[in-house]
Amino acid sequence: MVTLNDYLYNGDTILKIIKRYSGDLKKASRKSGNTIDLIHSNFLLRIEELLVHNDFLTSQSQRIRELYKYMTSQYPQLAFTFKGRIKSLIRAEEKFNAYIVEAIYDYYKKNGTFPEPAQIKSKIEHFRDLIAYRIVISMPRCHVRDEEEQKKIELDSLYEIANMLPDFLEMRGFTAEVSALGNENGSEKLNEAVRPYIRDYICHPGTFGYQSLHITLYDNESRSNVEVQLRTKDMDDYAEIGPANHLGYEERQMQERARRDLIPQGECVYFDEAYERGMLLQQLELSKVDVNMFGAINNSLINDGCGLYRGRLILPFEHLSRFQNDVID
Repeated sequence: MVTLNDYLYNGDTILKIIKRYSGDLKKASRKSGNTIDLIHSNFLLRIEELLVHNDFLTSQSQRIRELYKYMTSQYPQLAFTFKGRIKSLIRAEEKFNAYIVEAIYDYYKKNGTFPEPAQIKSKIEHFRDLIAYRIVISMPRCHVRDEEEQKKIELDSLYEIANMLPDFLEMRGFTAEVSALGNENGSEKLNEAVRPYIRDYICHPGTFGYQSLHITLYDNESRSNVEVQLRTKDMDDYAEIGPANHLGYEERQMQERARRDLIPQGECVYFDEAYERGMLLQQLELSKVDVNMFGAINNSLINDGCGLYRGRLILPFEHLSRFQNDVID
């Protein structure tokens, strides 16, 4: 079995690592008949394509910028940031294998048998956030002193933006995709026409209290999926540096071990390999990794210039509210 860890110690670039890992997965698939390895190989090629062909990212960023310009005009008192990123190679690999483990575990727990590769593939195809944009808003205290009133304005604004987002972006070449959560799972603040597209983790918080609004879109120009996340600053802090981040990591490890306990080792090669790949990545000592344009003192102090661990930033925009900054570009 080949793993991503096998390629992280030779000083190669991200692109060379992807090419070698993808190629070896394809060879392994031909030799063993493991169709999941072939799907895995093709998934890595999607990441390579995003990193190599940047013209469409320029076009995409310009169209997302139109939303930014709209918000500077529509919400002059709000401060907000727009950040876009391509998911890091390590995080994408973790998530890909986690989808396989989850799909097999859920099927086995329900049926007592293992799913066919086609059924596993349908779960993997839910991977829609290789490119993601996060919009974080805040009402500064220079405008509203009362904390509860601040939170109310921020929440109302967040849902207003969610309500206009699908139509605004559809006019610019994006197509909103229906959420798997279903039409009934959303706040009353969401318009009926918009609710099917929004995954409302504010009304229904995720694990450990994670809150955000998510929408998945298909970019018809680049022929790729894009995820947009909408959060207040408090929600973003909670997710990125608060309990949703730290507790989530510990709980994921416990959850994976519980799944391993249920599935007999050697009974399902797809589960065994995906589980092992995921565990190996969680145990990485980043200070020992040798990837071009990446350096780490330990697992906390990291200089990632190539998108190996933190992802590659493709869109940084920041808007200060009126009276914070008198000039809006």
